[in-house]
Amino acid sequence: KVDGLFIGGGFPELFMNELEANTTLREEIGSAIENGMPVYAECGGLMYLARTLTWHGEKHNMVGVIPGDVTMHEKPVGRGYIRLNETGDSPWPMPAGSAPATEVRGHEFHYSSLDNLDTSELKYAYEVKRGHGIDGRHDGIVYKNLLASYAHLRSLGAYNWAARFVAFVRSQAQGAGQPADGSTRRHEHVT
Repeated sequence: KVDGLFIGGGFPELFMNELEANTTLREEIGSAIENGMPVYAECGGLMYLARTLTWHGEKHNMVGVIPGDVTMHEKPVGRGYIRLNETGDSPWPMPAGSAPATEVRGHEFHYSSLDNLDTSELKYAYEVKRGHGIDGRHDGIVYKNLLASYAHLRSLGAYNWAARFVAFVRSQAQGAGQPADGSTRRHEHVT
């Protein structure tokens, strides 16, 4: 049984054909997210969860949960150390008795942009203070129990995202929480 997913960074553009061809995996991940599975996707993971990925004139379908299309560029869109502030919209609650982090630190290194983004129903986990993120102002798309960002975050005392994510996955698996959309559905298995 899979209770949560971490989809790390990488270079999905190098494997666009293979990623698109694996329709079963794309559908299962999309279904898991729609059914409230906790998922954290970093950079390449965000790219994989978008509708499409375009590089050197080739466009390939990806998972399609994030309502935007990724376009690769010749020059970096975001590169370097970043500083973010939490917006309060993260799907992972703050531990009891703790205050929100005043600053979240990490880095970004992406040659892609997220285009044609339907922002009508989007929430963001972070406000960008330094860096580019998704649009120069926001990073960390929040959809149900998914948090997907260009940021590669440090997991430190003031912002221990890894511990928060694991605690959230555990609470969802034990039935202590509900999907962020308020539904009572839970995804039981992804292979």
